[in-house]
Order: sequence, then structure tokens, then C-alpha cells
Amino acid sequence: MMFRTLAEVLGHGLKNRSFVIGGTISLLFFLIAFLSYFWTPYPVGYINIADKLLKPSSRYLLGTDHFGRDILSMLIQGSRNSVIVAFVAMGIGFGCGVPLGLTAAARKGWVDELIMRFNDFTFAFPSLISAIMITAILGPGSINSIIAIGIFNIPVFARVARGGALSIWNREFILAARSAGKGRFRISMEHILPNISSMLIVQATIQFALGILAEAGLSYLGLGTQPPMPSWGKMLHDAQTFMYFAPQLAIYPGAAIALTVLGMNLFGDGLGDVLDPKLRRHR
Repeated sequence: MMFRTLAEVLGHGLKNRSFVIGGTISLLFFLIAFLSYFWTPYPVGYINIADKLLKPSSRYLLGTDHFGRDILSMLIQGSRNSVIVAFVAMGIGFGCGVPLGLTAAARKGWVDELIMRFNDFTFAFPSLISAIMITAILGPGSINSIIAIGIFNIPVFARVARGGALSIWNREFILAARSAGKGRFRISMEHILPNISSMLIVQATIQFALGILAEAGLSYLGLGTQPPMPSWGKMLHDAQTFMYFAPQLAIYPGAAIALTVLGMNLFGDGLGDVLDPKLRRHR
């Protein structure tokens, strides 16, 4: 695998349509989430019943909800919650799953069987259903959503890391490292992990997008982010009562979720082409 500097990655990426479009959407999403720490048009918890269900105007650019809250402010604040939940959950999966996958590939035998059978057991249950079960047991809230989503990211990263590592363990430079007296752990850290980093990075972008979807789903069911903190999923849930005479209440958060997930998936697809030229040649 040929290592590239950030400038080289960007240089190749700017020639890839998916990378550019997805990266632009994703960057805008992160900038909005960062902006929420410093500014929103109105305080998110500000309720003004006299202004409820107003149409978009110069005062409220996207209108108001049934409590008179500014929809744009809630969307901006909701993006921050989505980033935090999805990023930390992805980090849990990456931090736990990658070492498990590397260990399974390095040790093989009963260790490999034990880790992979646990993965198979986890994959037997739909991730969202399992997350619903965990949050129902632990209770609703952002922290429990992170735990639930993170747990089911672990086997995904473990399987990707193991598959990538197994394809490298029999290569000549690994045999040379073993002949030089390096142990399995050192080889995994110094040789295996750098060579599978590209596929892990791409998988991380995919899991991040899935984390946004999962957080929205849990919040829609009342098991994710709790009021007064806004969430795109909770906004969708509240909007279903007003679908006939205020459909914009559902359109805005639904479009935000769809656009963000699309952007992350496009970015991940383009990043995979940039980091692994073999994928680009095979298309």
C-alpha cells in the first residue's frame, strides 16, 4: 500500500465526483453542527405559542413548530446531537472492533473462532431492533443511544479488520518481519494496521452515516435524545400529527437526515476510490 499525504489525497479526491459532492455536503453538515455551539437564530428552548405553526418568513426562515419554536434553530442544534452520537458510537466500534479483528487474524485457532462466532451471534439480530432493546432496558437518552449503537458497530469493524489482516499475513514482508523476530502484536501494529487503514477509514464513514440514521430512529421512537434537546428524529415524530396542514415540519428534518446520510455515503465511496486505486480500476 502506498501512503499518501493529505495534500495528495485531496489532489486525487478533487478529481472524483463522489468525493467532491459528498465531501462538500459533509463539510457543510459539520460546519452547521460546529456553528450550533455559538449561534442559533433563536434559543432552542424558546416557546412562543402565539407564533405556533407559522409559515417561512423573514422572521422565521423555516417557520415554527406547534410550540412556536424556530425550526431552523432546532435543525442546527439537532445536527450537533447527531454528530456527537454518531461519532462517539463509531469511535466505540472502531476502538473495540479493530483490536478484536486484528487479534482474530493474528492468533487464529480457537481465539479466531470465539471472536467470529460472537460476531455471527450479534449479526443475527437486526442492529436497530437490538439498539431499541438495549435503550429500552437502560432507559432513553443520548448516552444510552451511544452505547447501543456503539455495541453493534464493534462486530462490523472486527470483521473488516480481520478480513483485511488475513489477506496480508501471508505476504513476503510479513514473513520477513517474523523472521526478524517480531511478535504478532508488533507486526499487527507496525505492518498490518497501516496497510488496512484505508478500508477502515472508509468503513468508519459508512458507520458514521448509519449512526445518524440509528440515532434518528431511536429519537423518533422516544428512546434517543430527550427534550428539551432537539433531535431530527424527534422532530419527525412530533410532525406526524400535523402532516396534513403543516407538512414542512416533517420535510425539513427528513431532508436533513437524507441529505446528510447521502453526503457521507458519497464521501465514503469517493474516499475508497482515492485511498485504494484498485477499486477505481475495477469500475
